[in-house]
Amino acid sequence: MKILFIGNNFGTTLHRYQALKRLGHDVFLMDPYKYMPTNWLVGKWVHETGAWGLAAWVKRNVLGAIRRMQFNLVLVEGGYVISPELVKEIKKMFGYVVNFNQDDPFSQAEWRKWRLYRESIPEYDLIVVVREQNVDEVKALGAKNILHVFRTADEVAHKPIRLIPDDIKKWSSEVSFTGTWMPERGPFMARLLSRGVPLSIWGDRWHRAKEWGLLKTVWRGAGIYTKDYIKLLLASKICLGLLSKGNRDLHTTRSIEIPAVGALLCAERTKEHLQIYQDGKEAVFWNDADECADICFELLRSPSKRADIARRGHERCLKNNYFNEPLLKQIISSATKEG
Repeated sequence: MKILFIGNNFGTTLHRYQALKRLGHDVFLMDPYKYMPTNWLVGKWVHETGAWGLAAWVKRNVLGAIRRMQFNLVLVEGGYVISPELVKEIKKMFGYVVNFNQDDPFSQAEWRKWRLYRESIPEYDLIVVVREQNVDEVKALGAKNILHVFRTADEVAHKPIRLIPDDIKKWSSEVSFTGTWMPERGPFMARLLSRGVPLSIWGDRWHRAKEWGLLKTVWRGAGIYTKDYIKLLLASKICLGLLSKGNRDLHTTRSIEIPAVGALLCAERTKEHLQIYQDGKEAVFWNDADECADICFELLRSPSKRADIARRGHERCLKNNYFNEPLLKQIISSATKEG
């Protein structure tokens, strides 16, 4: 199948493009964000206005780049710079258009950023979401067809690897977290440190935390987006999986990626986490920072228990099959059925 894939040329979006190619499809990756100026002022403007005044520019450049091409299916990932007018034009040219969005375009924290997405919902033939709440929200805005899925890891990018001594020396940690600072994460990490949890943090924007004076002592660097991410997870005895309260998360990509590589997931106890893993056997869950600290101390004293939970978590992850290739097969099957 010839597929037009519209999305970022990096990160988990790039993983799904590569997964489509592994499935044997003829895929053209169109990154609409390459037509946007790359500076912090533009980023702030997009976040505050929903790309006001930029949508027509993106539309003109995207249509100009694909006008002489032919596709059987169009898949838009995210789409906060994709206007309803652009979706309509793409439908005229190629037919069925799907949107897949891992973010929360209805959260108050990023409400303005996702303005174009919400306006475009009625124009898409299929909307794919990862939050239960989003199902009713997109339906209320006129979504024609809706598919609710779990997030995924990637079969290749998140495949277990064997660490060499230099990897262990560089990335080794007792309890690690890799991810961006968010307001609720600062107090949580500060409480863990006050309890004496041997913590290591990698990620962006942590200097904004009110608790930075304390947290900078365990901050080990900016966000990791290369294969070193896998090394970091595997070199950690315990990997924290924190949720985004602003985005109303009940699980995240980390919830799948950490067990996928064979590391131990230690995350907040939620309905969706309990759907995915058996608590205490395939992953460990907590309700607050103090319970998290207690669990970490117990596990750090028991290497065999850590290894057993990590092994079972990896086996459960494989059985659940929350990976990019089956996800994309499901999306294409739904699109073909509806189309």
